[in-house]
Amino acid sequence: MDRAPGLSVRLKLTLSYAGFLMVAGALLLAAVWVFLLRGTPSSYSLPDLSNLPLVFQRGSFGPAVFGPAAVVVMAFLLVFGLAGGWILAGRMLAPLTRITNATRMAANGSLSHRIRLPGRGDEFRELADAFDAMLARLEAHVAEQRRFAANASHELRTPLAITQSLLDVARNDPTRDTDELVDRLRAVNTRAIDLTEALLLLSRADRRSFRREHVDLSLLAEEAAETLLPFAEKRGVSIGTAGDIAPTVGSPALLLQLTTNLVHNAIVHNLPERGAVWVTTSVHSGSVLLIVDNTGQKLTRDLVSTLAEPFQRGTERIRTDHAGVGLGLAIVKSITRAHGGTLTLTPRAAGGLCVTVQLPAAPPHTGARSSR
Repeated sequence: MDRAPGLSVRLKLTLSYAGFLMVAGALLLAAVWVFLLRGTPSSYSLPDLSNLPLVFQRGSFGPAVFGPAAVVVMAFLLVFGLAGGWILAGRMLAPLTRITNATRMAANGSLSHRIRLPGRGDEFRELADAFDAMLARLEAHVAEQRRFAANASHELRTPLAITQSLLDVARNDPTRDTDELVDRLRAVNTRAIDLTEALLLLSRADRRSFRREHVDLSLLAEEAAETLLPFAEKRGVSIGTAGDIAPTVGSPALLLQLTTNLVHNAIVHNLPERGAVWVTTSVHSGSVLLIVDNTGQKLTRDLVSTLAEPFQRGTERIRTDHAGVGLGLAIVKSITRAHGGTLTLTPRAAGGLCVTVQLPAAPPHTGARSSR
């Protein structure tokens, strides 16, 4: 916002230092005049080490002498206060100047700059360290958003390019079977819709624009397992659920989406015809845990550490209706973070993946079960 020009902080501090010094000097001179000159007897003798009498007489230091001397002293204090205050204020505000310059650079788009203010801790250094931490988070967030936008553009371009190719082939070959063309176009369009809905869901979780209610993760785990059971049986994968009541606070729809994504991911990335998925819930040290284990190929820790990134896929697989768009675990991570929780991915020694979602537990007096 536009503001009217005013005095700089350095000038204000300088005037404050000088003003304080002038007041202190004036009070000191007044004290000298009142208590030492006006209150002394007409004369008093001081010891004379040289055997010569020294008499201090009040009359010799009357207003005619004291007044000009006081003016000189006050003028000296004013000049000294202004000069000294200006220097001291400049030294004190030097860290603030560096912080201001860094802020301007960040406002112009340079998020890689850091203040790194040296010296021992004080208010300015705490401010500089907090600003550096904020810049680091902003830089990481912007980089993540740019990477996400690039990946999303690439993923959305793929079905559009396939659709264009199918339409070109159909136009150049009028005798081509239209039923096959329609089926392929429908499959490609369905994938594009799924990707768009996943992007919207991810954006909604990132904005944290949802109403919080009491939720029982054990009920959501059972519901997700029942919903995906036919899909699992079709692929020859068994699903088992167990655990305790796990009350938390959040969005039932988003947490159900989180649980469904985890179970679906565990089914897709599994051993064909003999795979298994285990879904368990528990309460531990003020947190609720949702753990989804699945059998499958052996995964390295380096690969597992990237699975929660958008558009990352754990294994090479054939594109099917259930192949996913590479946003399943990214959505899980975003929903978990929006609910104040943590997501942990660990490769299983026998093969497969163990995913642990830890969320804050609901207060004991709020009730355990959620009404879905």
